Amino acid sequence: MGNCCSDVGGRMAAVGGTAAITGNQIDAADMYLKSRDIHGILSQIELSFSATNLRDRDVFSKSDPMLVVYIKERDGAIIEVFRTEVVLNSLNPTWIKKYTIAYHFEVVQTLLFHVFDVDTQFLNIEVKMLKLEEQQSLGEASCALSEIVTKPNRSLTLDLVRRVESVSSTHSQHHGKLTVHAEECFSSRTTAEMMLSCLDLESKDLFSKCDPFLVISKLVESGISIPVCKTEILKNDHNPTWKPVFLNIQQVGSKDSPLVIECFNFNSNGKHDLIGKVQKSLADLEKIHSGREGENLFLPTLVGHDCENKILKSKLFVEKFSETIQHTFLDYLAGGFELNFMVAIDFTASNGNPRLPDSLHYIDPSGRQNAYQKAISEVGEVLQFYDTDKCFPAWGFGARPIDGPVSHCFNLNGSNNYCKVEGIRGIMMAYTSALFNVSLAGPTLFGHVINKAALIASQSLADEAQKYFVLLIITDGVVTDLQETKDALVKASDLPLSILIVGVGGADFKEMEILDADKGERLESSTGRVASRDIVQFVPFRDVQGGEVSIVQALLAELPTQFLTYMRSRDIKPRI
Repeated sequence: MGNCCSDVGGRMAAVGGTAAITGNQIDAADMYLKSRDIHGILSQIELSFSATNLRDRDVFSKSDPMLVVYIKERDGAIIEVFRTEVVLNSLNPTWIKKYTIAYHFEVVQTLLFHVFDVDTQFLNIEVKMLKLEEQQSLGEASCALSEIVTKPNRSLTLDLVRRVESVSSTHSQHHGKLTVHAEECFSSRTTAEMMLSCLDLESKDLFSKCDPFLVISKLVESGISIPVCKTEILKNDHNPTWKPVFLNIQQVGSKDSPLVIECFNFNSNGKHDLIGKVQKSLADLEKIHSGREGENLFLPTLVGHDCENKILKSKLFVEKFSETIQHTFLDYLAGGFELNFMVAIDFTASNGNPRLPDSLHYIDPSGRQNAYQKAISEVGEVLQFYDTDKCFPAWGFGARPIDGPVSHCFNLNGSNNYCKVEGIRGIMMAYTSALFNVSLAGPTLFGHVINKAALIASQSLADEAQKYFVLLIITDGVVTDLQETKDALVKASDLPLSILIVGVGGADFKEMEILDADKGERLESSTGRVASRDIVQFVPFRDVQGGEVSIVQALLAELPTQFLTYMRSRDIKPRI
């Protein structure tokens, strides 16, 4: 797992960065957390391989097969990453060597497999030294890693084909099948759940109480502390009690591994003040909970040339400590859960006339995708593997259909009562068709499409279906029904639903970041109700265009965590 699964709730969202030692290093540490997939989900997957009915390329014996695995990079480059051993004299080999790969939900990881018959004269050579051009091909296959892990038994059987066939051949030859099986690697599913509190924190602000949050780091052999978890911020509170945090035993090393728990006072300029800290292991924290006595915080102080610890009156308490088995995102997939993709497209007049090249909706005859098409294809390419029927609800908003009033949620396919289209290609075709069958209008309202998606999610929940919904909204402007949108999002936060918003064009999207709880306080409705969890991820398209991180990576990085937060908060277990 490797992530702190605290629902970053409370009265403020999680801090935009954490640090191991000093407050002014916190913002930089957020990049570390993201690189370690602490904000998202990264699992190690072990792949094993077997084949059946391979071609027999040897004259006096059966083939001696070896499997080579390649990865297709984002730029299209093909990289060899693994070779099995050679299985002697077999047309139905089961290879012993396994290949371990890091699973990233937010990208399509394309794997290519090539089975070779190793010539007898090379059997005494190490496989890594074999020249593949000197071996005979038995067939190839390819798939995405997500195609494997979404199978109920995590096994996928692929047909082996030849890249080049004889011109005179009038029928396809039988090349056998390759079966790839995936197992999630973990040393421990055991997770410690802790509820932490502090008493009598010292104020760091002149005119108000402190705004405290905790950072938990593990100490490594070199003495460096590595941040692994952070709590929400609690405003104006000298005696805070934070929401529970979850630490995987594997994540911190062991129950006896030293941890540093630091309490910071939040500052909006990013220079957070260290209030105090303690150094304890999980085993120590469990004892603090059992003894119901707090542990005094301390501050390192410089005395002459020596550093001493100043003991503070402030104390850390462990209000709750328990160990549980935490199911992973892949456990839910193996148990039959699906991610159902939906899309809503902005057809307001500010996009420009679709027939003119300067329009955000312009369909380039050369095939070059506009920002709307690119967002649909990139996000859809990832999510389609997690939806079995690949029929996606698709809507438009902010336009006037032929002979009708302006609609803020109309079916993209033109139907009056059926909103689904088949596949990503179906969304693209419906989008192109809609551009020539509606009149762009306005204003930019999100509430209608969010409520429509929420209704579908609500109906699915009532039917006890194993589905989680993902709505992609693509827009060129700032939402004009901000409070209505907040009300819809707060209501939707109780449902199996996440919402991805892509801002295209040159508009100022600062107000849109209000909807993304990563950037500020948790959303509150007009009646004062606070969202139960963060379900929105907002990304301006221009911020990621041409960068190292694609639009889909920026959008989907948090989705597995949002999924798990929903499942765990409702104690929904995978059916495995």
